Amino acid sequence: MIIDSHCHLTYEPMSNALNETINRANRDGIKYILTISTVDKSFEQILKIVNAYKSVYGTYGIHPHEAKSHQHIKSDDIIDKVNQNKKIIGIGETGLDFYYNHSEKKDQIYSFEEHISAAQEKNLPLIVHTRSAEKETLQILEKHSKKKETKILIHCFTGSREFAFKLLNLGAYISASGVITFKKSQDLANTFRDIPNEKILVETDAPYLAPVPLRGKPNEPSYIIHTVKFLSKIKNLSFDEFSKVTTNNFFNLFGKLNEK
Repeated sequence: MIIDSHCHLTYEPMSNALNETINRANRDGIKYILTISTVDKSFEQILKIVNAYKSVYGTYGIHPHEAKSHQHIKSDDIIDKVNQNKKIIGIGETGLDFYYNHSEKKDQIYSFEEHISAAQEKNLPLIVHTRSAEKETLQILEKHSKKKETKILIHCFTGSREFAFKLLNLGAYISASGVITFKKSQDLANTFRDIPNEKILVETDAPYLAPVPLRGKPNEPSYIIHTVKFLSKIKNLSFDEFSKVTTNNFFNLFGKLNEK
């Protein structure tokens, strides 16, 4: 059993072929899929998907790129959205992206902190996007974690080894995407080799970042098997052993999904 802990089923081309996409994933051993919210207007679509497919769960959150146009979204609004359906099991994706700066830094930071407050209030995992913002991301997470325990999941981790281990000190889980299979990602692979097994999740971030040997194609949840194969070799575990590890980690963070 494998769980894709982060994808975007509301994005094309998957949104145009949901049945086929989800069926392929289920056929290939992906038992559960977590589809991630990035903008408020997509949430109704996420609710329809999680209601229609037993294997799909969802989140609510505003991507840092979209923070500028969502300054009206406060922690109470996030909580209200999450409360609409028991299959909404996480908050995000949120965080900081200073690489593109599609939203001003101050707007990203404000939105990030509102999401953290909501996650703490609901005791739900916080799905964090961070790019070119290691220092600021860590400072904010440390500040809020001192006030109240925060369940942290760093999605599609591509950062430095030092950053990874500082996040682990906060109790964070760290998710690997198809990026780890790329030739240029040897340093990233070395970092994941040393991250404790019990702190690793896997994801596709579909439709982006298809793993080798499918790099360049639109990604989808079924392709996660290639990322799992790559990581299992790094960890000197069998495919089935590593799949079980990451699945148990997901349940430890999000809870048993069949109980939702």
